[in-house]
Amino acid sequence: MRVAVMGSGGIGGFYGGKLAAAGEDVTFIARGAHLEAIRRNGLQVKSVAGDFQVRPNATDNPATIGSAEMVLFCVKGYDTETAAERIRPLVGSETAVLCLQNGVDNEEKLARILGASHVVGGVVHILSTISAPGIISQVAGPCTLKCGEMAGGPSSRVARIVDAFVRAGVRAEASANILVDLWEKFLFICAQGGVTALTRLGIGEILGCPETAGFYRAVMEEIAAVGRAKGVALPADAVERAIAFAGTRQPTMRSSLAHDLEHGNRLEIDALMGAVVRYGAEVGVPTPLNAAVYACLRPHHRRALAAREAAAG
Repeated sequence: MRVAVMGSGGIGGFYGGKLAAAGEDVTFIARGAHLEAIRRNGLQVKSVAGDFQVRPNATDNPATIGSAEMVLFCVKGYDTETAAERIRPLVGSETAVLCLQNGVDNEEKLARILGASHVVGGVVHILSTISAPGIISQVAGPCTLKCGEMAGGPSSRVARIVDAFVRAGVRAEASANILVDLWEKFLFICAQGGVTALTRLGIGEILGCPETAGFYRAVMEEIAAVGRAKGVALPADAVERAIAFAGTRQPTMRSSLAHDLEHGNRLEIDALMGAVVRYGAEVGVPTPLNAAVYACLRPHHRRALAAREAAAG
């Protein structure tokens, strides 16, 4: 399979790296020191499931790659529209753009720019980041992947995508209702991201404190209420399942949002709790806890954004 990875960070680096290690034709799209390190030394993945290294093609210019059979779209939510415009040269008549981002509105943005027929929804559960240029560190999570057509139901292209990941050693499966899967992950990562970032604690200490565990649950309950009001058929026990899942994670597990906060990076809060607040206002569901998390993290995002703009001149 001819694959391009747009966003070669923790998610794209890990899953794209697995495909490359299995012999798929993978090109990574990266920039700066990360790109140069991949070109010089290959891509190293340090994983709790086993380390590996690949020497793939890498570029900062998608237009040099040509049409891809699949694009792994893994950029941060604040870069979705800019990155979607950049990958236009990769998208041929049969190209599948597999969205592995956080949030529930990225697929709509991709559909507007690239065409709905190209977009495949994806859900991954993994904590993986760039620990140094050319090095991906996967430190927690089951490393699973689900994907499916946004309209639901089976398709041959989803079957091919799943088969490629399974051959690469990824626990991948097709989803008949990826929208529900996206929202189930959404309610988990909003709580996991927001609360671990605010408290600077791992999930073990959060669930071990009754007051904080109650806050964590209530953040999820707001999101579930918003999703159901939008017509998403979330299971009745969606929150309970998310809490149970959290309880099986490594006690020190935090989130990529907490990692970005700690390192002074921009934060995906607009795609996470910011989206909850916007959707809640649209459907008339109060979201005071998600609004509070968003308000507390917003200044950190603004500071990181200002520093980035100043560095760019």
